[in-house]
Amino acid sequence: MSTTTTSPRLKTSAMIASFADPGQRTSSAPFGHALAALAETDRRVVGLSADLSKYTDMHVFAKAHPERFFQMGMAEQLLYGTAAGMAETGLVPFASTYSVFAARRAYDFICLDIAEPNLNVNIVGGLPGLTTGYGPSHQATEDVAIFRGMPNLTIVDPCDALDIEQAVPQLAAHDGPTYLRLLRGNVPMVLDEYDYTFELGKAKVLRPGADVVLISSGLMTMRALQAAEALAAHHLDVSVVHTPTIKPFDEATVLAEIDTPRLAVTLENHTVVGGLFETVASAVVRRGLGKRVVPIGLPDAFLDAGALPTLHERYGLATTSIVDRVLSELRRDDTA
Repeated sequence: MSTTTTSPRLKTSAMIASFADPGQRTSSAPFGHALAALAETDRRVVGLSADLSKYTDMHVFAKAHPERFFQMGMAEQLLYGTAAGMAETGLVPFASTYSVFAARRAYDFICLDIAEPNLNVNIVGGLPGLTTGYGPSHQATEDVAIFRGMPNLTIVDPCDALDIEQAVPQLAAHDGPTYLRLLRGNVPMVLDEYDYTFELGKAKVLRPGADVVLISSGLMTMRALQAAEALAAHHLDVSVVHTPTIKPFDEATVLAEIDTPRLAVTLENHTVVGGLFETVASAVVRRGLGKRVVPIGLPDAFLDAGALPTLHERYGLATTSIVDRVLSELRRDDTA
């Protein structure tokens, strides 16, 4: 087992674009550092990657624990088949690639080799939703929709570096497979200002509000908090509920916040088909609440390539777009 060194903290790849706002506090490669730290105390932890360790921050783990890192090449089916075999022997593998490759190329291997026997394999997917400008080949806008129907699979969509750092040991301790929508590179640090701790399977009310409730996951929780601050200038009191675990879903917490006269809005870095919005909407219908829920998310379309700020503006994920949508929906309710 390798020992902890005092060398400078290993950084993320300079080629990775960050969705952080200018001047925002960030943490470099939080997943890689959290996994390396966990492996210091848990000898079962191993890391694998499909030729993308540097671009999923797995290179931090590989440098700290080279004897427990396995580079599988550009072969995602082999990656997850191997991870399944390791889990069968009692190891706890974290296997990273891009989300599109895990969801689209390796689905059957993940389903039958990992999920059906309920093995402790942690699927780490980089570039979830609109976190890259590379276009449809790399933008995993439908990964949650693909994976939600897989039995036994837990799905986590973290907001920031704190979420990731606290999620990693809980994913390792969880019985059964997990899918982490990885935020890589220089990841914003947001939730430490809200007395927040990550709990697998739990949603958290980050701030209360009497007029509007925003239910969000992933990086959209950061945007929801920013929108809540901006909407205060319009004399609106906005609540934000962060739902980092998409499956299993914390219906009790979320529905308690929705079952009020407030405007309810979901925000997700994912197509509005099959993700957080439909998870919330189905829970509302099954509970018989009769409540309208407004979705903010990506369209059911293949998205453009380009710079992230431009794309977030174009597809409605920017803070200003959220503010405009909330104000528009409130005006609609006033005239209804």
